[in-house]
Amino acid sequence: MQVLFFILKQVELMNDILHALGEAGIKGGTILDAKGMGEALMNMEDIPMFGVLRSLLSNEEKEDVKILMFVVQDNEVVPTASAIKKVVDLSKPNTGILFSVPIYYCEGLNK
Repeated sequence: MQVLFFILKQVELMNDILHALGEAGIKGGTILDAKGMGEALMNMEDIPMFGVLRSLLSNEEKEDVKILMFVVQDNEVVPTASAIKKVVDLSKPNTGILFSVPIYYCEGLNK
């Protein structure tokens, strides 16, 4: 088993991604709201060296980020990743990051 993580920066593609995953037979996952480290640093008042960065970034829109997580069998990693890559071109910058981590122990997953 593995957990497949997808950090999505193009949140406007979320519905298309979910549709593609459903078509690929992926039945479940978890979606989390997140924010990038740049935004977090911008909001830290006690770091003076980021003052210029803060003023530059404060004029930009805050960027939503989504983290999608899927606990899948090893043979489901490639189909799940392929469904995501049908919608998102990960070769372009600032689109997303897709990776998996092996699971050595898991309880509560009913298949």
